[in-house]
Amino acid sequence: MLNHLLAIVLAIIIDFLIGDPRWLPHPVRGMGRLIAWLDRRLNKGRYRRMKGIITLMIVISIVYVIGYALIYESYRLSTALGIAVEAVLIFTTIAAKSLQEAAWNVLIPLEQGDLRKARQELSMIVGRDTEALDEPEIVRACVETVAENTSDGITAPLFYALIGGGALALVYRAVNTCDSMLGYKNEMYREFGWASARLDDVFNYVPARLTAWVMVIVNSRSIRRSARLLLRDARKHPSPNSGWGEAAMAAILGVQLGGMNTYQGVVSHRPKIGDAVCELQKQHIRKSVHVMIRTVIVFILLLSIGGVIVELAITWSESVQAI
Repeated sequence: MLNHLLAIVLAIIIDFLIGDPRWLPHPVRGMGRLIAWLDRRLNKGRYRRMKGIITLMIVISIVYVIGYALIYESYRLSTALGIAVEAVLIFTTIAAKSLQEAAWNVLIPLEQGDLRKARQELSMIVGRDTEALDEPEIVRACVETVAENTSDGITAPLFYALIGGGALALVYRAVNTCDSMLGYKNEMYREFGWASARLDDVFNYVPARLTAWVMVIVNSRSIRRSARLLLRDARKHPSPNSGWGEAAMAAILGVQLGGMNTYQGVVSHRPKIGDAVCELQKQHIRKSVHVMIRTVIVFILLLSIGGVIVELAITWSESVQAI
């Protein structure tokens, strides 16, 4: 587990230094191609739910076997190489710097008064229609994205990296990618993407809640008030997990999230989350990123403490058994 921790810390450092350069080969792109290939061949005819389960199992199996084999063989050669390879694989599952840069790409045009450019940049990171959004709605969409992806894109893969190393972090990202590509509730994917959506909910259940509580405890001026709002509003979201990050962020910033979204012209009404102590303004994007950064730092510290405690407990148990 200590090796996993070292790999996690190194992965965060790599992400901080280089982010997600387009020229770098990325496992998620390979996962996407595999999922798309299976989608084209299996998502038709009868028994689509079963075919979706098979698709998910194929993707998970391939990703885990390749990841585990790379890490195992690297550790066989040397511990230092194993940690380095594992760190690189974990790095490919997180997106802290990319999330920050995406938020800045929306914020900078807003500060320059260029709503058209801000909408264009926002459309790169959200699924909703952005062409007609005014400034508060652009801010809301960006803040919601930062809140949700603090867990999905950073703390959740790190959580699984601590438990099962880089291979399990890759499995988490594979499940998350399957959900993002197949987990739609439309006619084409309602059955085929059912397993991907359900397993993604299971994988995110614990990390989403841990992240929300860390977010509240670390960033709130009034932890009691924020905790009350978190417990009140987290379950309002249609997703069993996304509402936790959004409710925590809304409580910390004193804003109200949720409301009407439009997806390919279809209106979707989301429950309101948080209390509108103040109106959404462009500076809330910057504040949300600062909340994300502080949350991730403390989350890593907590993972490190937990990992050391577990390692010490295992060592103590082994020494007792030896006696």
